[in-house]
Amino acid sequence: MRVLLVEDDAMIGKGLVTALSAAGMSVDWVRDGAQADAALGDEGYAIVLLDLGLPRADGFEVLKAARREGIKTPVLIITARDHIDDRVAGLDLGADDYLVKPFETRELLARMRALIRRRAGQATPLLAVGLLELNTETHEMSCGSATEVLPAREYALMHALMERPGRILSRSQIEERIYGWGEEVESNAVDVLIHSVRRKFGKSVILNVRGAGWMVAKS
Repeated sequence: MRVLLVEDDAMIGKGLVTALSAAGMSVDWVRDGAQADAALGDEGYAIVLLDLGLPRADGFEVLKAARREGIKTPVLIITARDHIDDRVAGLDLGADDYLVKPFETRELLARMRALIRRRAGQATPLLAVGLLELNTETHEMSCGSATEVLPAREYALMHALMERPGRILSRSQIEERIYGWGEEVESNAVDVLIHSVRRKFGKSVILNVRGAGWMVAKS
């Protein structure tokens, strides 16, 4: 999945990029409020990690502007501000959760998964569509008797398709969801991922809609 990280501290930012990338996520990192405002116009993010003490625009301002503009992407505030008034203000302005620094990476990842599940209307880590089941914690996918732990890119592909079964995603929409800024994307990268998933679970797992893109059937 693709994550927007808004963090001005270089050491913390680098550490989070490393940790999130190791968990199979693509991370776009911006370091001030103005850059965050511009980046939030991109609807390809699964979640935003937002610091509050930012140059050029405070995190609260960024959050308020995003919700005013109708941006519904889940926002998890990550900050050293632990006062109850800050927590209440952040949640009331539209944040979905609030995590105080320093924190354990395991807790951050668990909170991120919970918010993404909530957005998709899921109560458990299991995303199920027809015979397909995808575990968002273990990245394990099952179809009938076949079960595999998917590599990061294949997992991101299947999560994007299974999150909205029956909806066609174009090549550019898929690339937007699974690759971050500055990553070189080969022209056939999506085709290679789809071929790999089909080889494991069968051709019918991902349907091709000629001239439009790919989808997972609703049932």
